[in-house]
Amino acid sequence: MMCKKLILLALITIVFVAGCRKAEKNTMDETKNQTVIFKQEKNAIIQTLNDETTAAFQRDYEGWKEKWVHDPNITKTYLNFADSTFSESIGWNEINSFVKSYIEEHPDPEPLPKLVDDIDVRLYENGAWVTYEQKDSIRGLKRETRLMEKVDGQWKIAGMQTTIYGFKNSE
Repeated sequence: MMCKKLILLALITIVFVAGCRKAEKNTMDETKNQTVIFKQEKNAIIQTLNDETTAAFQRDYEGWKEKWVHDPNITKTYLNFADSTFSESIGWNEINSFVKSYIEEHPDPEPLPKLVDDIDVRLYENGAWVTYEQKDSIRGLKRETRLMEKVDGQWKIAGMQTTIYGFKNSE
C-alpha cells in the first residue's frame, strides 16, 4: 500500500513539474512574440514620424496630410520658449488650414533635421503615446510628444505637442 502511495505521489509530482515547465515555455514564447510585435509597431511609428517630418520640411502638403488622422478632436500645439510664442490648433480642419497656409506662405523647403531612430513608445492596442527629442538647424532643440492611432493598419498622428527650446539649451 505504501509503495502505491509513493508511486502515485511521484506521478503527481512529475505531471506537476511537466505542467509548470510547459506553462513557463508558453509564457516565454508569449513574451518573445510581444517583444517582436512591439519592435514592429515601434519601427512603423518611427517611419510615420519621419515621413511626416520629411513631408513638412520639404513642403509636400499631400505627403504631410496622409500622415494625420482627419478628426475634429485632434490637436496640434507649439510651445516656443525661444521666442515666447504659443499656438494651438484643434480639429483636423483647423490643423489642415494652418499647415496648408504655412506651406503656401513659406514654399521653400527647410533643411531636414536628423530623422529620429530612438523614441519612447507606450502602446495601447490601436494607440500609442510617443516622446522624443529632435534638433533642427532653424529652431534648435525640440521635444516632441505625439499621440498616434492605427487607422486601417497604418499609424497616423492624432495629436502633437512640440516644445521648442532653441539653441541655448540644445548643447
